[in-house]
Amino acid sequence: MKLVLAPAPTVTIPVRSGGLFPVRQIYCVGRNYADHAREMGGDPDREPPFFFMKPAWSVVPSGAVLPYPPATSDLQPEVELVVALGGGGRNIPEIDAHDCILGYAVGLDMTRRDLQHMAKQHGRPWDLGKSFEGAAPIGALTPVAACGHLESGAIALEVNGAARQSGNLDQMIWTAPQIIAALSRLVGLHPGDLIFTGTPAGVGPVGRGDRLEATIAGLEPLAITLG
Repeated sequence: MKLVLAPAPTVTIPVRSGGLFPVRQIYCVGRNYADHAREMGGDPDREPPFFFMKPAWSVVPSGAVLPYPPATSDLQPEVELVVALGGGGRNIPEIDAHDCILGYAVGLDMTRRDLQHMAKQHGRPWDLGKSFEGAAPIGALTPVAACGHLESGAIALEVNGAARQSGNLDQMIWTAPQIIAALSRLVGLHPGDLIFTGTPAGVGPVGRGDRLEATIAGLEPLAITLG
């Protein structure tokens, strides 16, 4: 049967060793660093992992100028380790989860915080606080063969050269294998899926003209400018 519209182009991110990684779905785990959980009013000792999603079309590459999004006056970036899957399945045992990981990248979970807070106050979904054009800047993907499985290492965000967030991957409440195992009990995971793994404390607003540089030890840095 003839398509009424041409298929949308495949969203890709570059791979450090060459080639492109096609993005299928983007999953995000919330409040995965204890200090950030407390910063946002949560209790890291009692909360199980929870997830939300971003659309693949929200990806922007390193070096991009990201237009300041509409309907917000409180845009906040969150630096995160992004896990790229080369395998998948359902009910994946934690012990097998590493086998699903193709590589890692630095990401920014861009959040319209005022929209998110307003939705929470009214008991409504806060999808549009997290999902919009440019909501998922992601740097080049580094394959596991080049960086190993990242379980520790500095993670940081600078805004206009000044430190904004800093932490260490070993501060994550749930490790990447634990996140994959938990998420696979809710949905089937597939090659091409990305998982944002949470952010350390220090989140705050950014404005037009700000330059954001996100880094994780062993990975290609990510830099964007807000237009």
